[in-house]
Amino acid sequence: MLDRIINEATGAVKAAVTGVDDILSAVTSTVKNQVVNVLQGAGEVGTTAVEAVASVAAGAVKGVGTVGTSVTDTAANTMSGVVNGVSQVGGDVIDGVRGGAQGVVSGVAETGGDIGMAAVGAVRGAIKAAGDVGADTSEAAKAAVGGALDAATSVGGDAANTVRDALLGAAELPHDVVESAIKGKQDDK
Repeated sequence: MLDRIINEATGAVKAAVTGVDDILSAVTSTVKNQVVNVLQGAGEVGTTAVEAVASVAAGAVKGVGTVGTSVTDTAANTMSGVVNGVSQVGGDVIDGVRGGAQGVVSGVAETGGDIGMAAVGAVRGAIKAAGDVGADTSEAAKAAVGGALDAATSVGGDAANTVRDALLGAAELPHDVVESAIKGKQDDK
């Protein structure tokens, strides 16, 4: 089921970005529509919202992978689409952010991209989009950091350290919130 969601999102994003000038806007609106569709059908297919959203985000990143846009911008716009889609259907935005960040990092890892920059873009996009829909930006940042670290841990190797270092080194992110979220993830172990 989740593979089908990933494949559908990949195809939809590939189709949406082919031949358009504003690739990032196409990514945002396509991801939003895909999230709305899967969340409206999630109860029928037995997947959790976090898994469904993660699958859409992973598929979106794979779909954009061939067009040569910035990993950070793609991640941020994917998160914007996730947050707007979850918000539109009345879902839990913070759970959506966690799933979106997991999917972004997983998708980028599978395509061989820079997972550290993907994580930074996911957190940046989550903060902005959460603010736009009136959600708690600090909680969104923490959820995005957690989701990115969960995915990086699943990737294995040095991925978790790569993501952690990138998040801590990103000047545009709220350092205190990122540090707190990383510490919280370490305390969970």
